[in-house]
Amino acid sequence: MNAMLETPELPAVFDGVKLAAVAAVLYVIVRCLNLKSPTAPPDLYFQDSGLSRFLLKSCPLLTKEYIPPLIWGKSGHIQTALYGKMGRVRSPHPYGHRKFITMSDGATSTFDLFEPLAEHCVGDDITMVICPGIANHSEKQYIRTFVDYAQKNGYRCAVLNHLGALPNIELTSPRMFTYGCTWEFGAMVNYIKKTYPLTQLVVVGFSLGGNIVCKYLGETQANQEKVLCCVSVCQGYSALRAQETFMQWDQCRRFYNFLMADNMKKIILSHRQALFGDHVKKPRSLEDTDLSRLYTATSLMQIDDNVMRKFHGYNSLKEYYEEESCMRYLHRIYVPLMLVNAADDPLVHESLLTIPKSLSGPREDGRNASL
Repeated sequence: MNAMLETPELPAVFDGVKLAAVAAVLYVIVRCLNLKSPTAPPDLYFQDSGLSRFLLKSCPLLTKEYIPPLIWGKSGHIQTALYGKMGRVRSPHPYGHRKFITMSDGATSTFDLFEPLAEHCVGDDITMVICPGIANHSEKQYIRTFVDYAQKNGYRCAVLNHLGALPNIELTSPRMFTYGCTWEFGAMVNYIKKTYPLTQLVVVGFSLGGNIVCKYLGETQANQEKVLCCVSVCQGYSALRAQETFMQWDQCRRFYNFLMADNMKKIILSHRQALFGDHVKKPRSLEDTDLSRLYTATSLMQIDDNVMRKFHGYNSLKEYYEEESCMRYLHRIYVPLMLVNAADDPLVHESLLTIPKSLSGPREDGRNASL
């Protein structure tokens, strides 16, 4: 009799469990999508100059409140995953010509050249020289989208294909792209300057490419000739400081580290014969490379230590990161420099952003460069 009386209460218990489950799911969704994050204008750090004031007046996006797309737009993880895998629904396919340059060590560097599709608003000949992110090239969706927009606004674009990144281009020397090697980018810039002597340059780098272009400009003042400005997007500035944060699970950086390391392994192993084959005349630093350690690597740091640093003969990972990071070159850049970072970037820890912020203070030479 008691059991019969208690039976009607069971549905109420189940309803409570369902409500609790729904509440838990909603909580996870809100946290993962970061829906409670308030919208706000970008944080700007800049040297007070006539150029800075002109930009702030001319570019309302710099001071306008940023309102991301609904639902998924407030999560850096979902933005990264969605755009990385799917790109835009209709990603453009700009038409360009592939150029080949033979480097002094026998490497074959390639870049794609895209002519403007309209006259520039001021009538000048301006070329954007673009360096993509890690293991990327001109065929990536975000590069195609950027180039298409630039072409339609009167810019010529030259896009570097990182050495070894294109699957259909074989390596012709035992070397591929590294974190801060500027040789191929410099060769592309020199080609543009020679072929279009009247053009002016806008230098653009994404992620790892941002490190390369800033390092290139800071290596020598001659590299800054004919450069109107430089824009670096979402780079970390110091690999030495970033390596510690890349091993942390905060913001899933350790997971992203694993995914990028896995991609790098595939690229390196696809060129194993050109890099490590018995018939290849390898530099002495590569002779002791243990491929078994590459197969088992789970982080970019392990790959950099076992393979990448040896392409340029660095004795340690610390030396490689110190010499290849743009942080030590930024103060030598005298052309206008814009460093753009996302506050919710899953890869770039907020501690690294103190580096670009420090450039907004007065310089010892009294010259203004950065925004």
